[in-house]
Amino acid sequence: METNNLIGYIPKQTMIHRLSGFTKLLCFLLISVVGMISYDTRFLLGLAVFSAILFYCAKISYSEISFVLKFIAFFSILNLLTVYLFAPEYGVTIYGTRHVIFEGIGRYTLTQEQLFYELNLLIKYFVTIPPGLIFIMTTNPSELASSIHRVGGSYKIAYAFSLALRYIPDIQEDFRTISKAQQARGNELSNKASLMKRVKGNLTIAIPLIFSSLERIETISSAMELRRFGKKKSRSWLLAKPLRRNDYLAIIVVVLLCSVGIWLLVVNGGRFYNPFK
Repeated sequence: METNNLIGYIPKQTMIHRLSGFTKLLCFLLISVVGMISYDTRFLLGLAVFSAILFYCAKISYSEISFVLKFIAFFSILNLLTVYLFAPEYGVTIYGTRHVIFEGIGRYTLTQEQLFYELNLLIKYFVTIPPGLIFIMTTNPSELASSIHRVGGSYKIAYAFSLALRYIPDIQEDFRTISKAQQARGNELSNKASLMKRVKGNLTIAIPLIFSSLERIETISSAMELRRFGKKKSRSWLLAKPLRRNDYLAIIVVVLLCSVGIWLLVVNGGRFYNPFK
């Protein structure tokens, strides 16, 4: 049986799945924003552990996200290497000290400050990626739209969120279809090919994928116009989930965590925690 590598909503019976779509969206945005702003390693490690616990509670298996994890890991490592190549002493500039581990060629020396800065970048991936995957894979798009509208949000914006979530699996399916078509024509893109050949082959898929996406967008837009979408100020929803006790508890916990991050910004006198002072 072929493994399903499509990233999208998977219905399960977990405490995360039972939360309102609005709650998960709000918590995801709060964790992501505070995780991106803060460079306090202690706080980021705490958020990373919290994200890992949520990931475990959502019961998302590795086989369901293996493809996207490999994709994210590749670009995360590439980003860390790029940061060092273009700014090998950026950590020294931030923390104001310079502890050399070993001298390199020219300006490419390795310092404790640079390693510490890039460690923070690595931890940020563990903070922001799990909540994003949890949100995508545990949230019914229609239920999310109804939740946003229920708490006073515009149903047009809510429907845009719903379409975006529904569109993610479609894009992935198109990518796989085009990839198989390319392989049928003799362009090897499987694990048998070298890494560089697979990267170049996948990049060539981008152009037909963009055109197929634009065609789908035009079809959806025409269908919505024919059904007079947006004419009235309100609408009904097939799925609607009100905020319950667990939703309020989840929001309170995340807000408290974010408050700790904001408090540390004041204590540290900025975004960075400096252990070299």
